[in-house]
Amino acid sequence: MAKEFDIVVYGASGFTGRLVAEYLGKIGHKSFAMAGRSESKLAEVREELGLDVPLVVADSDDDAAVKRMVDSANTVVTLVGPYQLYGEKLLKACIEGGANYTDLCGEPAWMAAKVREAHEAAKASGARIVFSCGFDSIPSDLGVLHLQNKVKEATGSPAERVKLLVRKMKGTFSGGTAASFKATMAAAFQDPQVLADLKNPFSLCPDFKGPRQPNPNEVRYDEEEDTWLAPFVMASINTKNVHRTNYLMGHSYGESLVYDEMVMTGPGERVRRRPTISPTISR
Repeated sequence: MAKEFDIVVYGASGFTGRLVAEYLGKIGHKSFAMAGRSESKLAEVREELGLDVPLVVADSDDDAAVKRMVDSANTVVTLVGPYQLYGEKLLKACIEGGANYTDLCGEPAWMAAKVREAHEAAKASGARIVFSCGFDSIPSDLGVLHLQNKVKEATGSPAERVKLLVRKMKGTFSGGTAASFKATMAAAFQDPQVLADLKNPFSLCPDFKGPRQPNPNEVRYDEEEDTWLAPFVMASINTKNVHRTNYLMGHSYGESLVYDEMVMTGPGERVRRRPTISPTISR
């Protein structure tokens, strides 16, 4: 049965949702709607963008409205986070209705819980659930995929060690990112499993335990690149997504993949180890 819309952009009146709606309009997508909880705000953004698309009103706490929105779409793109607070009912409706779901989630513990709870149900209904489709974590995920394809073409086997080193980046924390971090920390204090999922690099790969991974919180020197490396703020989620992609592809990168992400900070000063000199006593 054909759906009314190919794509519904949920949270289209927010900063990121507005960008998504603007892009779909720019490329001339013919079947999308802008959705959110405030019709007046949606109408205002639609007018500012010069779009002529339908509006769908749905509050994340309104089961019936969320179901109607999901039933109208092939794919729901949601920009309404933190997802552990506002995504539960929407994700459930998509799985039950067989609609595709994608978000900007950078909340790995919540994602791990949903993978454990809903993976088989989503397979059964035909719903495709794709988390983290933004800066979390498309550059990492597709970058590693492209690299591994090239390595396999050249050598016949995947690379067992992959590093992503960030030279520079622009941007800052959004209100949504800060809210997601706050919600995750609050959950971690209440549930030990949340903390365990945050620490486990393979928490999105049920029943799989891979090799020891580099410590993402240390500062270290990279001899190959002649630079100091510092922790990368997105690494805790991006690395988990890379390992999940590998897992879902039957470990196309191999089961022994070691992967990390760090920020390059330059050569700086290095402390060289000096040989230990044993003290002597003159007679």
